[in-house]
Amino acid sequence: MTARSAAAIASLVLLTSVSACTNFFEVPIETPISAKMDVSAFRRVLIAGFISGGTDDVDANLETVRLLRSQLRSKSALRVIEAEVLPLAEMVADKAKASVQGGEPAQGGIDAVPSLPPAAAPTGSDTPAAAAPSPASGSPASGPPATSADVRIRTEKDLEKYQSIFADVAFWKKIGEEYENPLIVTGTVLFTPHQTSGFVTRNIEQYDQLGRRTVVPIRTYMERKGFILTPKFIFIDGRTGATLHSETMHEEILYSAQQNTPALSSYFELMDKVLPTFLGTLSSQKVRGTRVLLR
Repeated sequence: MTARSAAAIASLVLLTSVSACTNFFEVPIETPISAKMDVSAFRRVLIAGFISGGTDDVDANLETVRLLRSQLRSKSALRVIEAEVLPLAEMVADKAKASVQGGEPAQGGIDAVPSLPPAAAPTGSDTPAAAAPSPASGSPASGPPATSADVRIRTEKDLEKYQSIFADVAFWKKIGEEYENPLIVTGTVLFTPHQTSGFVTRNIEQYDQLGRRTVVPIRTYMERKGFILTPKFIFIDGRTGATLHSETMHEEILYSAQQNTPALSSYFELMDKVLPTFLGTLSSQKVRGTRVLLR
């Protein structure tokens, strides 16, 4: 028997087997994905707050804290601490202003940390209180605005002015002591409007005289607008104030120029894409899917 004959017979047998299969059914499967961090040393997690910017239409600091707390309550074994959301950008700005007015840098470390809200039982509300007076030690490299009211963050370059607070070990250790040494989650969230134009491929349905449907790809020049979400999650050990892990993500969404989509809706739509990666950092996740079997 030649190789060509053998291949033909094998194909015939396979075709006959498939033809004999009259039942198709889907089987659900789950694929486990291990967590990126070992959080077994922590019983509690504090979503402290974020340095946010990009647009004034969405308070990305408050919305991100609320969303992450909600997700962790149902999808993590860690107990979520209810506390006031820290306005980190304003705290850095106020600290820089105090340093300039004093004529010399303020003393850093734990003594420079503002009084924090008590770690009481959950209140059921994440509404932030008034901004705390002073942040972590060390003024930003290029200096933030003179007052908290003047804080305007629009680009990645603006965010660089506030990065020093994440390296202040004494500041985060003090917060950890206030809340019984939890895992602290903080970072930056940049949610910016975006516009672009160019050729876009769209599939158009067409029907011939016999009613037969065909799908034809057509390239069309379009102006589109949307948003870009760039969150950076920083995980800090509340026992020592040291950074354990950080992860930066990037998502964007575009709509036609005629479509009027609220900024908050776009924010949540983009966060839906980010959440699986965030949750996968803290705990093992299961990716669910299906497989089609023939019988």
